[in-house]
Amino acid sequence: MKTQIFSEAISNRNQIKFLYGFDEVLLEPYYIAKDKLGKKVLYGRVTNSSEIKKFKYSFIANIKVFNNRRFSPRIQMMS
Repeated sequence: MKTQIFSEAISNRNQIKFLYGFDEVLLEPYYIAKDKLGKKVLYGRVTNSSEIKKFKYSFIANIKVFNNRRFSPRIQMMS
């Protein structure tokens, strides 16, 4: 379920908001990958930051997609 939500947000370039542990994160999602242990992770740019961060799927909850908030990627998107 999370993969489908994130994939659509990445394709449509929609911002997303979610809880990560106890923190609320507003993110421009860039891509989904697996870490060295084979666990899924999401990479994206936190809004109002220039840093690309990695988020572990297991800590992500309460996902909201903002269909009216689109972004232009700061890094080249993989097709």
